Amino acid sequence: MPARADFRPQKNTRFFLAPAADAAKLAAFPNYRFHLTSLNMSKPTTTPKTAAAKAVFKALDTFKIETPSWGYADTGTRFGKFFQDAAAIDLNDKLADAGQVHALTGCCPQVAVHVLWDFQPGQDPKEVAALAAGHGVRIGAINPNLFQDQIYKYGSFANTDPAVRKAALDHTLYSIDLGKKLGSQCVSMWLADGVNYPGQASVRARKKRMEECLTAAHKKLAPGQLLLIEYKPFEPAFYATDIADWGMSYLYAKKAGKQARVLVDTGHHYTAQNIEQIVAWLLDENMLGGFHFNDRRYADDDLTLGSIDPYQAFRIFHEIHHHTFDAGKPADIAYMIDQSHNDKSKIEATIQTVVTAQELYVKAALVDHKRLAALQDKNAQIDAEEILKTAFFTDVKPFIREWRLANGLPEDPLKAHRESGYERDAAKARKARRKELGIVQSGSYA
Repeated sequence: MPARADFRPQKNTRFFLAPAADAAKLAAFPNYRFHLTSLNMSKPTTTPKTAAAKAVFKALDTFKIETPSWGYADTGTRFGKFFQDAAAIDLNDKLADAGQVHALTGCCPQVAVHVLWDFQPGQDPKEVAALAAGHGVRIGAINPNLFQDQIYKYGSFANTDPAVRKAALDHTLYSIDLGKKLGSQCVSMWLADGVNYPGQASVRARKKRMEECLTAAHKKLAPGQLLLIEYKPFEPAFYATDIADWGMSYLYAKKAGKQARVLVDTGHHYTAQNIEQIVAWLLDENMLGGFHFNDRRYADDDLTLGSIDPYQAFRIFHEIHHHTFDAGKPADIAYMIDQSHNDKSKIEATIQTVVTAQELYVKAALVDHKRLAALQDKNAQIDAEEILKTAFFTDVKPFIREWRLANGLPEDPLKAHRESGYERDAAKARKARRKELGIVQSGSYA
């Protein structure tokens, strides 16, 4: 697969508020008024000295995670939402916020987009690509929307109506074409298809229709593009969801074609499921395409990563690092965030999530895989478990601060964001724009 784009800031760079002299440069992106810009640093680059520091630097140099455009907007729950003045109004705002997060963390060069929510009808993809580049990011995963329109009441690809299936497939093919024009590798498919009552539909017939549409979509992929098939056990369907678990997603992907993979959303599992075991199996089968990271207490809560069970995320990352150790090379995995920031600040929640992901990823990189393998061969279960626990409880923050300094990033991204005044100024400007545009917000579910 082609290498993922890297827009990490150059070394020996610090970030400050843009001076007034940059006003003309920013005129092309009028909504992006409160950005960070780079200036040369005089401080020399930090070099890792210990083995642990070297492992952390190596892991962070390669770790990239996409932020979702919808995570910067006014999103909520099925019961309603609480509005924030600083929430993004349009795609330009979303890309500006994503650029802020990437400038502060250095690991979020791509932004996942939802076609219906982010693209205007007939909009030139080159215009969107230029807009993203102007904010220091690029468009990442393309997400078709096959659940929002009224025609999808009884499903999209699995619908009994050929006209509905055609509409769903046409939208998917359009999304794939957008990905080609934007240079995006991944097309992420989440299908809400399912039924609510026994006897309502033939499960096998729905399966066959789903296979046909996914195979037709796969045929239109460009070389290097991936079709990522996501699964979810329930909701919005509660009796039988057409792609309910990783096994179903795996089978659909295998039948669709060689460029199809499984997408694992960490919130799309029953509470008792062992997600890292699923990850290990998919890695071994070369069928793990990517992740949607979030956290949950009960079901698909879309809480911020690590807020409930950071050890679970660590164990997932451990399986990935362990696979790299065994295979001698890393798997090509798209790491993405998929969260609903209903009450947390949109940008702060994203920064917090990215920083948590970095910490858990590098903790897992500290596991001594050679020693672990030897202990596993001896069935030394206590000592083997202690290796994981030791890595998990290691304080990696000092090493990460060193890495940030070496890459011209602020030592504390969240603190730097707050001190920049970006969110305060964005809230003021966007509140005024909503008034000018006549946008009336409603937090009601109905």
